[in-house]
Amino acid sequence: MSSDPFFHPVSGMDLPRFAGVATFMRLPLVTPDHPRFPEVQVGLVGVPWDGGTTNRPGPRHGPRQLRDHSTMVRAQHGVSGMRPFETLACADLGDVGPNPADIQDSMARITAFYDRLVANGTRPLTAGGDHLTSLPVLRALARERPLGMIHFDSHTDLWHSYFGGTMFTHGTPFRRAVEEGLLDPKRMVQIGIRGPMYDSEDRDFAKAEGIRIITIEEFHARGVSDVMAEAREIAGTGETYVSYDIDFVDPTFAPGTGTPEIGGPNSWQALQVVRELTGVTIVGADLVEVSPPFDATGGTAFLGITIMFELLCKMAENAA
Repeated sequence: MSSDPFFHPVSGMDLPRFAGVATFMRLPLVTPDHPRFPEVQVGLVGVPWDGGTTNRPGPRHGPRQLRDHSTMVRAQHGVSGMRPFETLACADLGDVGPNPADIQDSMARITAFYDRLVANGTRPLTAGGDHLTSLPVLRALARERPLGMIHFDSHTDLWHSYFGGTMFTHGTPFRRAVEEGLLDPKRMVQIGIRGPMYDSEDRDFAKAEGIRIITIEEFHARGVSDVMAEAREIAGTGETYVSYDIDFVDPTFAPGTGTPEIGGPNSWQALQVVRELTGVTIVGADLVEVSPPFDATGGTAFLGITIMFELLCKMAENAA
């Protein structure tokens, strides 16, 4: 139990939610050089970087908007009663400083940042950034052994390359992660996949490697509970990473993203899939592809940070 008030968020009863400096969920800012960093069990990290984006840029601005909207997060889950900030010592660890002109240097910087978290025993909850962000994070988290993955998205991100051989984009991170031995393909499930395709190369790779793809048609036909029961079975009891692309959600509810696809889940289902992660050994999670320029209202970011709170509650529940 984290009864230390230092790690508790500022209450809206003490400081109005529109006041103060925005941190993730109003938690203390504890950068890795802070004297209390060794105590942090779950660290919320911003990765303001979209160097892998191939069409509509903007997710580099996601962490800042997510922080702003996170001031609306309160201390207790409205359904489960979980109070994650009293279960785990949580803190905002700040942003990874990327190199906006160099993909490889940015990925090295991200991995180095997360190496410090791994060495500290801190589990990360990341706000991206585009989906290439997941690859350097996994390079730190899976350095010793491959992880399983539950992946919510409208795209597989399993492409071999882009534009004649570019290997690192937001459409390739999980192809690289499998090739590098960071993910166990037999313990991977991708949920919500849909939309027009260039061809079937990504799905052919998934089939050859044993990655389970649950299309949006199957998701809607079976329902959340049935699909998530299978996802939990695939992940098993081993260490698992959860990656959540906001474009998993239908653009009616989440327009602020770079590659929206029609026909996705609604905002209620977006939360429900996370609530069905009970029992999964979550060693890290991310919420990526929130692109503020495409949703000036901030509604996409508000949904995104709500999903992050749901993920945090599951990380706390499954650790209890």
